[in-house]
Amino acid sequence: MPKFLSKRWHGQHMVWTFALLGALTIVLFLYEWVLGIAALLASGSILYFSWKAESAFRHDLNAYLGTITHRVKKAAGDVISELPIGMVLYNEDKEIEWHNPFVAKLAEKESVIGDSLEEIFPSWKQGKEKEESCEVEHDGRVYKFFHQSEERLLYILDITDYNQLLHKHEESKIAIGIVLMDNLDEVTQGMDDQTRSIMLARVTGEITEWAHRNEIYLRRTASDRFLILMNQKSLSKLEQNRFDILDEVRDLTMEYKLPLTVSIGVSSGIEDLEELGRVAQTSLDMSLGRGGDQVTVKAGQRISFYGGRTNAVEKRTRVRARVISHALRELIKESDKIVIMGHRFPDMDSIGAAIGVLKAVQLSNKEGYIVLEGVNPSIEKLMAMIAEDEKLNRWFITPAQAMQITTQRTLAVVLDTHRASMVAEPKLFNLTHRIMVVDHHRRSEEFFHDATLVYMEPYASSTCELVTELLQYFNDKISLDVLEATVLLAGIVVDTKQFSLRTGSRTFEAASFLRRNGADPTIIQKMLKEDLEAYIEKATIMKHTEMLYEHVALAVGEADHKYSQLMIAQVADTLLNMTGVFASFVICVRPDGLTGISARSLGSMNVQLVMERMGGGGHLTNAATQLEISPQEAALKLKQILEEIEQEEGLFE
Repeated sequence: MPKFLSKRWHGQHMVWTFALLGALTIVLFLYEWVLGIAALLASGSILYFSWKAESAFRHDLNAYLGTITHRVKKAAGDVISELPIGMVLYNEDKEIEWHNPFVAKLAEKESVIGDSLEEIFPSWKQGKEKEESCEVEHDGRVYKFFHQSEERLLYILDITDYNQLLHKHEESKIAIGIVLMDNLDEVTQGMDDQTRSIMLARVTGEITEWAHRNEIYLRRTASDRFLILMNQKSLSKLEQNRFDILDEVRDLTMEYKLPLTVSIGVSSGIEDLEELGRVAQTSLDMSLGRGGDQVTVKAGQRISFYGGRTNAVEKRTRVRARVISHALRELIKESDKIVIMGHRFPDMDSIGAAIGVLKAVQLSNKEGYIVLEGVNPSIEKLMAMIAEDEKLNRWFITPAQAMQITTQRTLAVVLDTHRASMVAEPKLFNLTHRIMVVDHHRRSEEFFHDATLVYMEPYASSTCELVTELLQYFNDKISLDVLEATVLLAGIVVDTKQFSLRTGSRTFEAASFLRRNGADPTIIQKMLKEDLEAYIEKATIMKHTEMLYEHVALAVGEADHKYSQLMIAQVADTLLNMTGVFASFVICVRPDGLTGISARSLGSMNVQLVMERMGGGGHLTNAATQLEISPQEAALKLKQILEEIEQEEGLFE
C-alpha cells in the first residue's frame, strides 16, 4: 500500500488527536474520577471504532486493487493477443521462443515456436538483422521491423496501407517540363513556307501523340516551344523509356538536310510551383548547353541526362557572337583589371584563348593578366616561344600573384572550362563575383550559376574559335601579332585534330581570319612535333590494348609509370584511327599521381556520358576524367559503366 494511504491511521494528525483525548481524560480524573472513567471509556470506544474503520477501508482497498490488477493483466493479455503488431522473443541461436497470435497468422501456422527466424523471415535476415528498424516485404505486404537486440525482441508492424498511400502520394507529385525544337532555324533555313509548315505539323503531331500516350498535358507556348505537365508516375515511365521522343522526332525529319532535334528540361520533387518552373527552365538551359537533342531531369538533388547522341548543330548566324563581344567590351571597361585563366594543366586551346582575350583587354587600354599554374608537356614548346617574346611573356602570372591583385572590381575570365573546381585558382572567386565564362564543352552539373556573362557553344571546335569570333566584333581595326594569331590557330588545329573532327563553316572562317593576320602553320607544325622516345612510349601503351564490344579499344598503362596528359590523349587519338575502332579509352597515371582517362569517339558513341558517370565530362566525341584510384581499378569501373550503358540503351547509335 502506498505510504500516503498507510499514514491515514498512524499519521501525526491521529497521534495528536488521541494524545489530546488522553490529556483531557487525565485532567478529568484529577477533578472527578467518575467523569474520568467515562471519558476513558468514550476515548477507548473511539479508538476501537477508528481502528475497525481503518481495517475495513484497507480490506476494501486491497480487494479493489486486486480487481484492477486482474483487469489490467487481462487487458494486457488481450492486447498482446489481438493487437495487429507482431512480437517475437528468440534465443541466442535465433530460434523463436515465444510469439503472439499475429506472428502465427503472418506465418500461416498455429505456432512457430522452435522455428528459426531465418526460415520465417528470410527477407529480414538478408543483412538487416543488425538494424534497429527496417522495412521488409513478405507475401506481397510490407512490414516494418523494430529490433531490440539486447532483449532479443522483435516487433513487427504491418505498414502496407501506409506504404501504398505514400507511393500514391509520390506518384501524384507534379513535374513541369519544357520542350524546345532546338535547331528549328537551322533546319528551316532556305525552306519555303509550305515545306516548313508541313514539317512543323508532322513534328507537332508526333509530340502531341507522345504526350497523349504518356498521359502528359501539353500546351504550345511558341512556334518551337511546348509546356508539359505530368505526375511523377508519367515521369518515371518516360525515364524508363529514356525519352524515346528524341529518336522519334529525329527519325521523322531525317529526310531533310538536317534532322530536327528537340531538347527537354524537366523538374520534379519541389513543392513550390514557382521554383519548380524556374528549375525546369534551368534544366532546359543545361540540355542546350550540352549540345541539344537531349533531356535533363532534375528531381530534387538528382540530375539525370538522356539522349545526347548527336553532335551539336552549328549556328549559322553570328548575332550572339556580336552581342557577347559588345558585352565583353563593356565589362572590361567597367573593371579595374582583368584576370584570365583556363583549366588546370592547360593545353593549346586554353593558352591560345587566353592570349586572344588578353589582346581584347589591351585594345581597351586595361591591365590584363594570364594565370598559369605551371608548364606541362602539352604546352612546353609553346611557352618556350612565348618566353622569348618579352612583350607577351610579362603578362603571365602565378595563382598566388593573381590572388594578391584581385579586387571586387576585377573581372575574372574563365576559358575552356565552366567548372570552378577545374580552374587554376578556385579561391579567386571568393574575391570577385564579376565572372565571364567562354567554353565549348557540353555543360555539366557543376557550373558558374552566378556568372555575369556566359558564352558557351558546344558546336564550336574550340575555345580559340569562339574567342577569334569575339575579336572580330571587338574592334573594327583589330590587328594581331604573328605569335598571337599563330597561338589562336594552334588551339583550333589541336582540338580539331588537324581540322578532321568537330569542324564547321565557322571554324574555317575563324582560321581564315587568323591566317590573314599572320598565323604561321609552319610554327604550329614545329610545336606539335614529337620525339622518337615519346612515340615509342605511346606504342608501349597501345601494346596492351584490348577490344570490348568489338569496337571499343581500351588501353591501360603501367601503374608504376607516369605519363603526361598529352601522351594519354595522343594514344586515344591514335587508337581511334585503327580499323574497326569506334571509340577508344586510355587509362594511365599522370605526373600528379591521379589516374587520367582520355576517351575518344567517331560520333556513334557518346563518350561524354561515359566520362560523366566517372566524374568527368567533355564532348560527344572527346571527353576525359581524373580519378584517385589505380589504373586497374579505373579500368574495372569503366567496364562496369560500359556494361550498364549497353544494357540500358546500347553503346552505339
